[in-house]
Amino acid sequence: MKLSNRYPSLKNKTVFISGGGSGIGAHLVESFARQGAKIAFVDILKDESIALVKRLELAIPNSIIRYFECDLFNIDLLQKIIAEVALQLGSISVLVNNAASDTRHNIKNITPDYWDDRMNINLKHYFFAIQAVQQQMISMGNGSIINMGSMCWHECQSGMPGYSAAKAGVVGLTRGLAKDLGQHKIRINTITPGWVMTDRQLSHWVNENTEKKIAENQCLKDYVMPEDIAAMALFLASDDSRHCTAQDFIVDGGWI
Repeated sequence: MKLSNRYPSLKNKTVFISGGGSGIGAHLVESFARQGAKIAFVDILKDESIALVKRLELAIPNSIIRYFECDLFNIDLLQKIIAEVALQLGSISVLVNNAASDTRHNIKNITPDYWDDRMNINLKHYFFAIQAVQQQMISMGNGSIINMGSMCWHECQSGMPGYSAAKAGVVGLTRGLAKDLGQHKIRINTITPGWVMTDRQLSHWVNENTEKKIAENQCLKDYVMPEDIAAMALFLASDDSRHCTAQDFIVDGGWI
């Protein structure tokens, strides 16, 4: 599906995306690039990220896309990259905190160190990316921050309590920062995807029962695709959503 809407306010804005090398993140990178934004993204997946940049530079003439390799456990490096992006591309107008890991884990096997890992990769870097871009957005007089959540904890999904706890925390982080950021006209929202058919989902979790589950649980029976999440992100990043903040926008086909 190709997105049809155009947002002139995104043209030439600097957009920073974490986890942009694959999955939903790669679709975010492409979607913002097609709006004429300047894109910087981080990912630990070097080969996939370099290939994405090469493909998009050919597909989107005059696009500006920068990839920085980063392990998001390294907060100092993340914040240094954010500062470097401002020097190379201009102050960051849009931050999309997307990177996460939904690796399944059994409650019996969780150690304190593994629990901390789940918090670090699914929540901690969100806050410190926000901290790093805040002054850039203040200097511009506005900005949009988008935090990627998950339906897992809404649905009481089993098999990944660390991930679920962190993703519930994402909504708390969004709402907990909305007033502090709002006084500087910086908006902050959560996007909560449902069951999105990324390559990872298709290779790890989707099976012969998938269509049955969707038929039973989604009001809209079509697959939710990465482009559907990108469409919401574009709206929330644009000036068209200038009075949307502290909200959780669910894109799940009406999962009940």
